[in-house]
Parts: sequence; C-alpha cells; structure tokens
Amino acid sequence: MTNPGECYGIIPARYNSTRFPGKPMANILGKPMFWHVYNNASQCASLCRVVVATDDKRIFQAAKNLDVPVVMTRNDHPSGTDRVMEAAELLKLPDYSVVVNIQGDEPAIKPEMLTELVNPFIDPEVQVTTLAGKIAFKQAVSADQVKVVFSQSNNALYFSRSLIPHVVDMDTYTYYGHIGLYAFRMKSLRKFVSLPQSRLEITERLEQLRLIENHIPVHVVVTDHKSVGVDRPEDLKKVIEIFSQKNCK
Repeated sequence: MTNPGECYGIIPARYNSTRFPGKPMANILGKPMFWHVYNNASQCASLCRVVVATDDKRIFQAAKNLDVPVVMTRNDHPSGTDRVMEAAELLKLPDYSVVVNIQGDEPAIKPEMLTELVNPFIDPEVQVTTLAGKIAFKQAVSADQVKVVFSQSNNALYFSRSLIPHVVDMDTYTYYGHIGLYAFRMKSLRKFVSLPQSRLEITERLEQLRLIENHIPVHVVVTDHKSVGVDRPEDLKKVIEIFSQKNCK
C-alpha cells in the first residue's frame, strides 16, 4: 500500500460550548469560524471530501448559505468524535475509509497538517493518529493547552491539562502540546463510540483518554506547523491578527 486510502474530513460544529457559546459562528473577518476551518481543510489534496456536522439549525443554514457541505446530527453526543461517527454513517462512508475529525475551533489550520495526519495510515497497523508540536514552558503551564507524552514508537502514553511529565531539569526536556486533530480507521471510530466515557476522560474532559484507557493505540505525529485554537472569546483577537497579516501579504 503506497497511500493511506480514501480519507474524509468531518468538522463537528456544536453551538452550545460551555466556555464560548456559539463558537462556530464567531465572526472572523466577515465569515463564521467554521467557514475558515472548512476553507483551509478543503485545500488538502489528501482528503476526498470535507463536511461540517452540526446540531444547530443556525449553523446548518449558515453553511448552506455559504455553499459549505453540511449534515445535521443529534444534540446529545458526549464528544465531537461521537458526532463525527454519526456524520460518517449519514454520509455512508465506506468501511475501508479513514475519517478525519477536524476540530471546528482551529480556523488557522494548514492543509499540510491534515496530510501529515493521514500519511501514517500507509501502515495497516495504524488505527488512530493525532498531531502534536513543541511548545514553550509558558504555554505548557496553561490548562487550556493539552500536553501529550508518547513512546519511542510515537504511541501516546497520556494526554493531560496538567504539566506532564514532572521535569527535574528544564534544560533537558521539551514539552509537546496536543493539536486537536484526529484520524481514525472506520472500525476504530466505531469502537470508540461504542465505549462508555472513561474515568480519566471525564476527569480531564479529554475524549482521547477514552482511547488510551481502552488500549486503542494513538499514533502521535510531531509537526512543525502551528495552529491557533479558539477556546475562549479572547482567543479570537489572536486569530484575527493572523488572518489580517496573511491578507496583507
């Protein structure tokens, strides 16, 4: 096998975010945030198709008005990945496909990051992938920045909002920040949603820990590309600055 096969991108867009209600509709230079995510993701040549999956009529109609492919999903999903699974079923994606969960709060995502995310599926043993990048200590101390540690074979050992690991000598360690993008083989995605929320997942509010706790290996791809996630309304200012600078160039 010389390529990862058919890969599909799904962008879960839930309206009722606890920290930022209506986040997918946040205005960034005249367009809602989900449009920017879709616009960047759809430029990735590794993806056959990109679709928004929402539970809200306002997002659904806005997507239709902007010619963004969209499907309506239930409003009771415990995680974005559960929503992605329902969307994959609605779209009747083939069992052999790779499904990419593209977080709807990453408006500055680069198409190259999605290519890096799906490339490991050339190996038939790989079931789930995600991205991480080097971060400075001042970023690592924030609970909004999820950290990840992984093995020598790049399988994730743990994800946390806390500082991991405890570092005795700061000169000898680099922290890795998790970038909230995932890709699944369909069988692994089905298994994920069939499992109840796990103890650590509930404790840290990190759905990827459900995979770790159920012995589903997560392959971590280290990327040099940077993306800016939007967790709170104040994060929009940084994203708007990035887009404004890009437009000027």
